[in-house]
Amino acid sequence: MSMKDAYVEKLKSQMDEWKAEIDKLKAKADNAQADAKIEYLEQIDDLREKQVEATEKLAELQTAGESAWEDLKAGVESSWDSFEDAMKKAMSRFR
Repeated sequence: MSMKDAYVEKLKSQMDEWKAEIDKLKAKADNAQADAKIEYLEQIDDLREKQVEATEKLAELQTAGESAWEDLKAGVESSWDSFEDAMKKAMSRFR
């Protein structure tokens, strides 16, 4: 397995974990009172936007050639860090 493939697999695994966490937050939102529900749903919308962005960056990385993937890695990591920060904030806020 190449370094690129290993990196992509690691990111895919993390994305799956985050998707599960977003689903848990959605379940909490569905059972929350009206005020809390609105806050949950706003946070979930923000997370889903960041998830889409991170997924798009991951797709770019997957299609990049072996020589170009290192150049794309910085952009992927920036998007990933933003998504990770948002996930941590949401999870700590709604636990």
